[in-house]
Amino acid sequence: MKKKNILNLIKYHAEKNDTAFRNEAYEIAQDFDRNNDVQLAEYIMALLSDVHTLSPQEHSINLKFIKSVDFQTDSLPLPNEIRDKILGILNAIGHNVGVHKFLFVGAPGTGKTETAKQVARILNRKLFIVNFDVIIDSKLGQTAKNIALMFNELSQLSQPEEAIILMDEIDAIAMDRVNQNDLREMGRATSAVLKGLDGLNEKLVLIATTNLYKSFDKALIRRFDSVIDFNAYSQNDLLLIAEALLNKFLVKFKFAGRNIHLFRKIIKCMNPIPYPGELKNLIRTALAFSSSNDEFDYLRRLYFSIFPNKDISLKNLQKQGFTVREIEILTGVSKSSVSRELKEL
Repeated sequence: MKKKNILNLIKYHAEKNDTAFRNEAYEIAQDFDRNNDVQLAEYIMALLSDVHTLSPQEHSINLKFIKSVDFQTDSLPLPNEIRDKILGILNAIGHNVGVHKFLFVGAPGTGKTETAKQVARILNRKLFIVNFDVIIDSKLGQTAKNIALMFNELSQLSQPEEAIILMDEIDAIAMDRVNQNDLREMGRATSAVLKGLDGLNEKLVLIATTNLYKSFDKALIRRFDSVIDFNAYSQNDLLLIAEALLNKFLVKFKFAGRNIHLFRKIIKCMNPIPYPGELKNLIRTALAFSSSNDEFDYLRRLYFSIFPNKDISLKNLQKQGFTVREIEILTGVSKSSVSRELKEL
């Protein structure tokens, strides 16, 4: 942040130029984000979100197809390329210029749903999720009718500017209408979604997620203001994310020791390194089931969870680049025995 930013803020405040003031504040938030002060950037964005308390009237609406959800969840680390785009979404929402429909695409475990929840948290908005289990009906034509009713529920929210709607795995009701393998009923459903999106209140923020982007109806894609690809992880990104996850969990497992060098070697053995969702489960489970009497038991468990059926001979471990001490940790065989056996091979 530069001196001119502070001077501009004071100037715009004195002039009561709210638009210029907010634009300057967004620029400051972006500067903090570029300098890895993410929490401060998020705090500024939250202050700029025009937060109010949701009206008790919401409880009087009979919400059948959407439900309020708790978004107090741990975020998954994101690579800079995706983080910059999410900051852009926050910026767009804050400017309130009608850019309010976003599609998150990517493989399972890339952080789409968790990021949507974090957007709600940062902006301090109420989060509603569309209940597709209730919408999808076996009766001919009923699914399309339910979709129309769902969008009608959205229109009844008394404070749309305080809400974020999450359509998690929207492909459940919206696939390619011209696909010959698709049912006519699904075509009707997709058409109902298109109509609903066209009439959606611009004050409502809608985030949809999908793992099946290639099967999407092109007309549906055009309804979204922005499509964010969550597959943009390099192997180095995933290695750094794995470390971040480990450091986070180690705080909760005081008995576990730190051996980042060995941890990195184990993760690098995975080809390819999985996305953050799977990494999170692997690391958390290894720590949760590890022995409190062995500070590095979680590393052994992590290795064997990754390679459950792999040849775990000492020679094979050596070929993977593990040192004698690291082989001792992974197998429980003493260093002297490891050295002796490797010499004999």
